[in-house]
Amino acid sequence: MDQNRDNRTDDKDLLARRFEADRGHLRAVAYRMLGSLSEAEDAVQEAWFKLNRSDVSAVGNLSGWLTTVVGRVCLDMLRSRGSRREDPLEYYVPDPVVRVAGTTDPEHAAEITESVGLALLVVLETLGPAERLAFVLHDMFAVSFDEIARIVDRTPAATRQLASRARRRVQDATPAPGPDARRQREIADAFLAASHGGDFEGLLAVLDPDVVLRADGGRTLAAVSKVVRGAEAVIAQALTYARFKQASLPVIVNGAPAFLSVRDGRPGALMAFTIAGDRIVELQILADPERLAALDLSEEDLARATY
Repeated sequence: MDQNRDNRTDDKDLLARRFEADRGHLRAVAYRMLGSLSEAEDAVQEAWFKLNRSDVSAVGNLSGWLTTVVGRVCLDMLRSRGSRREDPLEYYVPDPVVRVAGTTDPEHAAEITESVGLALLVVLETLGPAERLAFVLHDMFAVSFDEIARIVDRTPAATRQLASRARRRVQDATPAPGPDARRQREIADAFLAASHGGDFEGLLAVLDPDVVLRADGGRTLAAVSKVVRGAEAVIAQALTYARFKQASLPVIVNGAPAFLSVRDGRPGALMAFTIAGDRIVELQILADPERLAALDLSEEDLARATY
């Protein structure tokens, strides 16, 4: 009896180690599916519970099994999202993955580099749950249509069509690749300097004529959430950038340049840039106090903000 108990314990320990080895991959799947860091963690945790309740002795590819479990959990979460879907989708800025510019944590830097851009996450928010699942699992993680079909309860051919429709929408809406990281930071710096100085011509020089600004203030009564389109209309949002005239911290958001305003040692707003060619094509501003407070930044990080 003791031997059986020891064997069960060893099996549990092995499963735990296997799961931890896949945790980063599963979190990446869930984040692309949900656009929310906290919900992605919840989905990964649910996969762990499912693993503990299941007999996987006959499963040949545990990583693949866990990927489909997370996909199914995320699909259910997307379908049950009532509160967010009551808000206009275009006002919503997905959760950012943030690190301070110039930090040298290789593991964290790799995670950011591999993360999906905010501009793509915004596009993914416009897809239906099944379309998003088919696109994310197949195009981003090479899961077969046969496996995805079982999750969405459709034929493989119908699932292929879901992914195809999603792919066309993503390709139509996703900006072209930008210049190298150094040039992108120069353009972001130029925007901030011109906005501080009220330099209209300087702003026009770095903004694409069709630039889109998305501002997400959260759900408080005082929150301001809006979408502004066109360079001159974006430039006119002087008050939106005023908070960045205080202390600001250069950061990297999902691999792209950004600035975090800091007030009284706390995050005040986050402004992230999507750059194509030599122009800013999208600005994402997150001013939701709850989500800003949840950023993975230390007091030491915030103290690096400059005035």
